[in-house]
Amino acid sequence: MRVMVTGANGMLGIDLCEILAAAGHDPIRTDTVAKEHTPARDWTLLDITDTGAVMDAVTGFKPDSVIHVAAYTDVDGCERNPGLAFRVNVLGTWNMAAACAERDIPLFYVSTDFVFDGRKTTPYTEMDATNPLNHYGASKLAGERHVRELCRKHFICRTAWLFGIHGKSFPATMLNLAKTRTELPVVSDQVGCPTHTVDLAKTIASLLGSPLYGTYHITNTGSCSWFDLARKTLQLAGVTSMAVKAIPASEYPSPTTRPAYSVLRHQSLEIQGRDLLPPWEEALAEFIRLRQAAHPL
Repeated sequence: MRVMVTGANGMLGIDLCEILAAAGHDPIRTDTVAKEHTPARDWTLLDITDTGAVMDAVTGFKPDSVIHVAAYTDVDGCERNPGLAFRVNVLGTWNMAAACAERDIPLFYVSTDFVFDGRKTTPYTEMDATNPLNHYGASKLAGERHVRELCRKHFICRTAWLFGIHGKSFPATMLNLAKTRTELPVVSDQVGCPTHTVDLAKTIASLLGSPLYGTYHITNTGSCSWFDLARKTLQLAGVTSMAVKAIPASEYPSPTTRPAYSVLRHQSLEIQGRDLLPPWEEALAEFIRLRQAAHPL
């Protein structure tokens, strides 16, 4: 299957293209930025905010499916510059949904737990009402709406707290800071689902060819706070030189209001009898193993 991937040189996109290729698919890589290990001949420049360019790309590549990963994911950056957030996350998605709809191509759209306001005390299902608290969540939700309205054959894949070896992530930041810090304050009253990009990519790939279009929550199983995630990262990496100190979100300097509880339940996967992703602790251990193999001391 020919699968066009936007944001293919990003943290999730790289893992996704590798997994697609290993499964026998033909990933068509598109992005706006290069990565050192990605030769120019292996990917195509595509500005998703350019309607004509998106239409031409989908027409020219003739993919069997499109996985739309590209997004402006800097949450604080979105809050400071909502115009850019909506241009990339809304217009870019609008363009892709329209192009796929015109050619009857299934579209996978990677969305976020930030479409919820975090006021629940039990995990959010795919059927729960959305109510984003910030510009990032609002822009991704608007993208979801364009996908639903324009493209009948769609998979909206909400995920959360991503980490992987091909980009910036919270666990990687913790390990880097541990080289120079002895103590670090970490928010303890925000709870979510840490998710390894490899596990997310495998699940998205497993949905290729399925006729059961709709909304899916895809995260590693289990949940924790940022404080718990920081402590577990250091523990699994064998780092004892830095301690983490629990603080409330109100003490963390950020312009963005984040949901206090954004744990996702994987009801769409559950009722189909599909395999759920591994526990986040196992996924984190695998991430650390891969990171140490890629960057040995």
